Amino acid sequence: MAGKKWAYEDFEVDALLDLGSKLVTAEEIIEFASEFDPQPMHLDEEAGKASVLGGLAASGWHTCCIFMRLMCDAFLLDSTSQGSPGIDQVKWKKPVLAGDTLTARSRILGKRLSSSRPGLGFVTMRAEMVNQRGESVFELQNTGMFLSREAAR
Repeated sequence: MAGKKWAYEDFEVDALLDLGSKLVTAEEIIEFASEFDPQPMHLDEEAGKASVLGGLAASGWHTCCIFMRLMCDAFLLDSTSQGSPGIDQVKWKKPVLAGDTLTARSRILGKRLSSSRPGLGFVTMRAEMVNQRGESVFELQNTGMFLSREAAR
């Protein structure tokens, strides 16, 4: 853990973290759905068009996984992350359709040191992903656990 860029101290309340973008393809929507969420609207364009989603749409769980990948690439893999005690809220606000480009960002809402584990801190974040039209498609609020720089040595 020593030498990681992001430790507990590096997260500042109200900071906005840019997590990057990802083009969502029809092939990956179908591949994910085939294995994890084989509902028709995630597997077939016509079934998607016939549904309330309006086209071949990514599973909400696929959308969560896309967000997780963006967060990992943006900072989590270069951090003292110790995981998360859970997700407080997740909202799928609009369908993610084949061909959409999602852009994610996360705002730091708060942070506190653990009262029972010295060197461990909790960082609460609220994230959003928007599509190429600027429409919010996903919101998530969770708390991550990060070691302090000293504890990571």
